[in-house]
Amino acid sequence: MRMLINVPETVVADALRGIAAAHPELNVDVENRVVVRRDAPMAGKVALVSGGGSGHEPLHAGFVGPGMLAAACPGEVFTSPVPDQMVRAAAAVDSGAGVLFVVKNYTGDVLNFEMAAELAEDEGVLIAKVLVDDDVAVTDSLYTAGRRGTGATLFVEKIAGAAAEEGAPLARVEAIGRRVNERSRSFGVALSACTTPAKGSPTFDLPEGELELGIGIHGEPGRERRPMMTSREIADYAVDVVLEDLRPKGPVLALVNGMGATPLLELYGFNAEVQRVLGERGVAVARTLVGNYVTSLDMAGCSVTLCEADEELLRLWDAPVQTAALRWGR
Repeated sequence: MRMLINVPETVVADALRGIAAAHPELNVDVENRVVVRRDAPMAGKVALVSGGGSGHEPLHAGFVGPGMLAAACPGEVFTSPVPDQMVRAAAAVDSGAGVLFVVKNYTGDVLNFEMAAELAEDEGVLIAKVLVDDDVAVTDSLYTAGRRGTGATLFVEKIAGAAAEEGAPLARVEAIGRRVNERSRSFGVALSACTTPAKGSPTFDLPEGELELGIGIHGEPGRERRPMMTSREIADYAVDVVLEDLRPKGPVLALVNGMGATPLLELYGFNAEVQRVLGERGVAVARTLVGNYVTSLDMAGCSVTLCEADEELLRLWDAPVQTAALRWGR
């Protein structure tokens, strides 16, 4: 395998040690797989906790810090974290104001976060949950009942995290997170399959000269396979699919996301096409974020996430954030 690793069995632990060395503002428990803000718990403030399988970096550990998550629980590659991790994280960050679990809609994540919520509540922690299910590509998939949780996870964690940073109560932070999810839709495209360290070979077969429309972030197949398309053609298809479902009446937040192996040169070019399509469809863009944020290991490809934003959501999006992967306004 041509991977910058030691052995597959230690990939996650090795990465966590590297995060700890690079970011002293975080407490990284390598053994128990929990990443926590060093200043947690924050007195009187709601704490956001999220997590999921590794391989989607910077999601979620890269979003731990002021203005976003209080803690993240990384599982093994493409594998849900276990309830003990989430309970440990909730206990580490709870100030008495409650903890919001942000959960992507994948069966393992949903079941384990549900169990963790019950266990944490038994220990006296007030828990609320937001389920992210923004992917419009397929209704049910290999890992989900209902729509998959993908790029809108970043929007939920940033905007709800800003509300928590301001001191909003748990019910309000939860309501804002749910509103962001309800107003968000995503669609992803793969130009190549990803390779997990344990398998050492592509997770699915994608012949030369073809692409997969509507993939998930674990390499799940999408809704359709086609001969290779231009950036312009992909943007036309992806944005139209999102708009057909979202039908925004106001300006949107736009995330043009790389799947892990797509260089910024290509992503910015693709963003130009996304902006073109939105302009042609009469959709105003309030803010745009371009980069690799919700990835799938070494997959080449992209996703588009749009969120219909009102004044409050825009204000919370613009609020200061200071994490390893996202930072502005401080």
